[in-house]
Amino acid sequence: MTHTRIRPFNTKDTYPEQNLDNDLCQAVVAGNTIYLRGQVGQDLDTSASVGVGDVAAQTDRAMANIATLLGEAGGRLGDVVKMTIYLVDARYREDVYRVVGRWLRGVYPVSTGVVVSALARPEWLVEIDIVAVRQERA
Repeated sequence: MTHTRIRPFNTKDTYPEQNLDNDLCQAVVAGNTIYLRGQVGQDLDTSASVGVGDVAAQTDRAMANIATLLGEAGGRLGDVVKMTIYLVDARYREDVYRVVGRWLRGVYPVSTGVVVSALARPEWLVEIDIVAVRQERA
């Protein structure tokens, strides 16, 4: 089985301020399973940070990115089965989960929430990691 890699990039282009050189991608499709790179408040096309200082805006952008990437992988939000949410402050939980809840109404994925000391860039307040399984469409 060949895996499909969606939106490949190199970290030296995405993080020019850091001394990195890793080949990654935004999503990998393996069979019917879609693995997404953790999504943050960042524009998928420009890598510009979005919603700096506003955890709800960052969450909304992360979820919009997730919807876009799932679509590019032949999936949709209804295919999400596992979600891990990383927060830099536990006080952001309600705002983040409210936004995620609007995007995933009726989906019922399993979810894990983790509070971390930092994310890859200091302006990022939330990161959302997704695994989805494409369903047979009628």
